[in-house]
Amino acid sequence: MQNRNSTATNTLGKPFTNATTSRRPFLEIKDVTKVYPTKKGPFTVLDGVNLNVEQGEFLCVIGHSGCGKSTLLNMVSGFNFPTSGEVLLEGEPITKPGPDRMVVFQSYALLPWRTAFENIYLAVNAVYPNKPQAEKRAIVRDHLAMVGLADAMEKKPMQMSGGMRQRVSIARALAIRPKVLILDEPFGALDAITKEELQEELLKIWGDNRCTVLMITHDIDEALFLADKLVMMTNGPHAKIGEVMEIPFSRPRDRARIMEDPQYYQLRNYALDFLFNRFAHDDVG
Repeated sequence: MQNRNSTATNTLGKPFTNATTSRRPFLEIKDVTKVYPTKKGPFTVLDGVNLNVEQGEFLCVIGHSGCGKSTLLNMVSGFNFPTSGEVLLEGEPITKPGPDRMVVFQSYALLPWRTAFENIYLAVNAVYPNKPQAEKRAIVRDHLAMVGLADAMEKKPMQMSGGMRQRVSIARALAIRPKVLILDEPFGALDAITKEELQEELLKIWGDNRCTVLMITHDIDEALFLADKLVMMTNGPHAKIGEVMEIPFSRPRDRARIMEDPQYYQLRNYALDFLFNRFAHDDVG
């Protein structure tokens, strides 16, 4: 069986990237292991995970449920911590949550009694308490306009569709100019049409801002459309990064053109094969 830590090649003969590079990256996950104590003894979720992320990259992380995707990204956000190993941002260990790393959840995480404007303003005011109020209000308005909600700023979450709520969550995260945007299946609960619309909007916003993006998804098509690289994780427990697939499509991306490209289906089939036929760990024959 192929060693997952070595360089793989796709069906076109082009190499997939290794999980590490020789120079110091913007974001570095080094030998990370996460073990939880249970009544039955220690339970190892992640085992020796290594990943380097360059500034401005868009990475999607994919793998079966229970493989530790959310645990891994929670370590980047500062909500969880390795049992061993470390997570570094610009060479500094991540020891707590911070405004340089913002998270967008599938569940939106909006205050239901606050309007869209107020939900975003609370975040902006918390991070920039000394900015003039007029400037903070302008930041909120600009980011609501960025996600197409300039006319919905006075609506409360229950008055908005799921897609609108997720737009507010994305606008709130971007309004404080994070270095890293962490997306935990942000479009998983949306219908197919709304999901595609928001994927398009996310790419446009990312293209304008170029913050580093880490996104969890179960959707291979979504990953191939959005990401620079697809991080494929082995099955848990003792999960690790199996392969990192480079996605070759140039930007800006056109969905219809990509789906007509033979490489699209070769890469899609490779990812499907990894998940459903080759997801076992290296020590499994």
